[in-house]
Amino acid sequence: MITQNCPILLIKDFLLITILFFCGSLAFAQPILPQRSITITPTQGIHFGTFCKTGTSGGTVILGWNGSRTCTGDIAPLNMAPTAHEAIFAIKLCEGRNVTVTYDATSELTGSNGGETLTLDLGPTEKGGIGSSFSTNSDCNFITPLRMGGTLHVPGTAVPGTYTGSFAITFNQQ
Repeated sequence: MITQNCPILLIKDFLLITILFFCGSLAFAQPILPQRSITITPTQGIHFGTFCKTGTSGGTVILGWNGSRTCTGDIAPLNMAPTAHEAIFAIKLCEGRNVTVTYDATSELTGSNGGETLTLDLGPTEKGGIGSSFSTNSDCNFITPLRMGGTLHVPGTAVPGTYTGSFAITFNQQ
């Protein structure tokens, strides 16, 4: 009878050792690395609001990354719609990753009045200027906002109208 139970004991021992091996392997496995994909969504475009020229010298409209607006020279802000607001980007990336932001220093805005242009100096962002780097917050599902302002140069020869344009911004994860 002892010879008949031997194969059964060997099978039980083999199964027990196999189960322990897999449990031990799972306990010492490398942790799963967080995802490396980055998602950027522009949630609000930059807008300098409504303003007017009060003379012939021109001036600037300065929009901070926090939405504050000041004017210089012969430019006066008007408190009417549309109101001024900073650009906002939503960044979704795992915690602890660094993001470097780069963009062109200037961009041109074209007027609705037939070819007139204004120059837009981009930045800074709330994280700093061109080439600034920052870490993302919380977990992989948390969205880190990035706000950006700029300076709009209005020459004395600018004519009234709506000026539009675009700019490229690059986000590199590290």
